[in-house]
Amino acid sequence: MPVSNTRTCRPGDHVKLAQLHYSTCHSAYIDINKFVTISQAEHGIRLRELCPHAIDIVRDLQVAGYEAFLVGGSVRDLLLGKVPKDFDVATSATPEEVQQVFPRCRLIGRRFRLAHVRKAGALIEVATFRGPATNGGDREKSNGRILRDNVFGTVEEDAIRRDFTINALFLDPVSGDIRDYVGGYDDLAQRRLRLIGDPVVRFREDPVRLLRAARFEAKLGVRPDSETEAPIHTMARLLNDVPPARLFEEICKLFLTGHGVRSMEALQRFGLSRALFPGLRKASGRGKVQLGPVLLKTLENTDDRIRNAKPVTPAFLFAALLWQPVKERSAELMEQGESEYNAMVAAGEEVIAAQTQSTSIPRRFSAVTRQIWLMQTRLKKTRGKRWKRLLHEQRFRAAYDFLLLRSVEDPSLEPLCEFWTKAQEGIDFAKLHSERSASNRSQTRRRPRSRRRRPARSR
Repeated sequence: MPVSNTRTCRPGDHVKLAQLHYSTCHSAYIDINKFVTISQAEHGIRLRELCPHAIDIVRDLQVAGYEAFLVGGSVRDLLLGKVPKDFDVATSATPEEVQQVFPRCRLIGRRFRLAHVRKAGALIEVATFRGPATNGGDREKSNGRILRDNVFGTVEEDAIRRDFTINALFLDPVSGDIRDYVGGYDDLAQRRLRLIGDPVVRFREDPVRLLRAARFEAKLGVRPDSETEAPIHTMARLLNDVPPARLFEEICKLFLTGHGVRSMEALQRFGLSRALFPGLRKASGRGKVQLGPVLLKTLENTDDRIRNAKPVTPAFLFAALLWQPVKERSAELMEQGESEYNAMVAAGEEVIAAQTQSTSIPRRFSAVTRQIWLMQTRLKKTRGKRWKRLLHEQRFRAAYDFLLLRSVEDPSLEPLCEFWTKAQEGIDFAKLHSERSASNRSQTRRRPRSRRRRPARSR
């Protein structure tokens, strides 16, 4: 059994350095000999910072005789003084046993079986401790990549199965203590990002960890240690094996959560950007791409919008990400005799089709992306009276904002930007949007069926 080494010291900062040593083996995982308990007085997380519904779920599982903890990103973020997006629970109870404790929960997932428990409208994800494949059970791998993993184990085994040490901290909200099996508490204090076990094996198990390393560097200000960082540049090709839909989710996490500029810098440093966006021009350096002014300014503006609690959309992000290849392909088609509008239509279709081979772009976003591009050609037509109609187009504001970004790269567009800026004076776009939404709702509302009249009987 692992031996608990309880640390006590005066209250202070959330994270403090401690000199602790963990023995490692030559396999992909760390051999657990002991765990460290960090008391609430030391780590400083207060109960009111936690989700009360997650606390109730942990308490109910413990009362039912199971081990249960808050684990993962929520504990990490609280130690860094950040507000967690959600709270995940890990437990010794199997999904079926969780369902016995919470009869109304839903069991989901094939790759990882989980329980979704609802408490007062809050959705809490409850996962069973994972164990090594030697325990038997339902586990499937392909070329080192885990396709399905429903092998259950102990809390110690679950700790060493997690990706980074800073994500392997177990908080008991009832006692207030944190259990640390792999040195994650001290890594967080040193702003160090370290994979648990052999980095090559762990990256091959799930190549998305390559992107998570870049995202954590951008979001949390941590830096990978030398062993974790060394293989990243040579393993970018593994991202080709990740389902495109999953990569789309990761791109949204990288660029639409307030740290897009730093995320791109990390992707470039690790040589991962070329694998995500193969349609962009190559840059000097392995796995890097050329970043134009439109893209860089878009990332800056997106980060500012998120800081100011303004909405952002993947459609605008991809319009900027893929603008350079679209512009170049459109110019080629125009040289072949196509009109500017038709060239933009064809170029947009080609570039999006090529990008979706790497990362999927749901149609509800790709359609808007194409409209933003097409509006760039229509915004040039400012003579006569037809230009006034564009002000009432649904994508006008997005297309106008994109035109302003393009003027950073091409100053010749500034007079056009000035024209459309003045054209909007006196227009209440918020009111216009609400009226358009009300009109759309009325049009989609189902009309009542008219009652058929029977012909009068002849007497």
